[in-house]
Amino acid sequence: MVKSPKLLAVGGAHIDRRGQVSGAYVAAASNPGTMREDVGGGVFNALRSAVRRGVAGSLLSVRGGDAAAETVSRAIADAGIADLSAVFLDRTTPSYTALIDRDGELIVGFADMALYDLAFPKQIRRSKVREAVAGVDAILCDANLPSAALERLALLAAGKPVFAIAISPAKIVRLKPVLRSLAVAFMNRREGLVLAGLDDAASERDILAGLKRAGLGSAVVTAGGGGVLGFDPNGIFSIMPPVPRKVVDVTGAGDALAGTTVAALLRGISLRGALREGIAAATMAIESATAVPDFTPASFADALALVSDAREMA
Repeated sequence: MVKSPKLLAVGGAHIDRRGQVSGAYVAAASNPGTMREDVGGGVFNALRSAVRRGVAGSLLSVRGGDAAAETVSRAIADAGIADLSAVFLDRTTPSYTALIDRDGELIVGFADMALYDLAFPKQIRRSKVREAVAGVDAILCDANLPSAALERLALLAAGKPVFAIAISPAKIVRLKPVLRSLAVAFMNRREGLVLAGLDDAASERDILAGLKRAGLGSAVVTAGGGGVLGFDPNGIFSIMPPVPRKVVDVTGAGDALAGTTVAALLRGISLRGALREGIAAATMAIESATAVPDFTPASFADALALVSDAREMA
């Protein structure tokens, strides 16, 4: 029997709320729509996708002592993930609220996540975390961790691959002290522009060159329905995702891409091949109302067959 790779995820696991406008969005006005609530968080969503692709997952996050914390705890257990998280009884569990238009595109997101900034730097110094890092094959983190916590985590990893998810343009700068320690960083175009120090007019090549100058050895940059860019020591490339049959909600696509790509990398697949699997999962997430698509082996194979091969860029 093949042993499952062990992945420790460190970062956000919280309440996700998604409000979708029913008609045309009107700014500064009351918009009819629907609101749904689920458990999400960049690293938790990504880890769930990785677990569905055969990874043995454990999660270190922080949460409060409220009813939302119980909901988060149940979701982690239901996903078959070992929960190493800390609970602060006198604090509120972090949350993220997204407003999306009728086509599933994000209008604005609101992150209430003060507990992450407060608690993660001390949590990363616990002996329990050192033991958890020592017992896994790789680390997956997100930029919900402050820079000090990310630096400590990179030191604890001691040569094991560390993968990172950017989370937002405002938070990606937290990754700067650890860029040279990362195996792969996942981000969208807006986040990539911030990290590379470029403006909106920058070309694809400009962004990738800027990320290399910043210290990254490998990265993945998404751009909505456009090509997904990547680079590693073997060169730069792009992969064109398939056109979704329907767009339900785009907000979990990047997490599904990251988690599924990491799972494939831990099986020894190249970044180019792993990213094809990540794009297939992201497409399924876009077509689903949930951030983590419930794919079967057959449905995943069908989605993967629609993803283009990597195109090398000179």
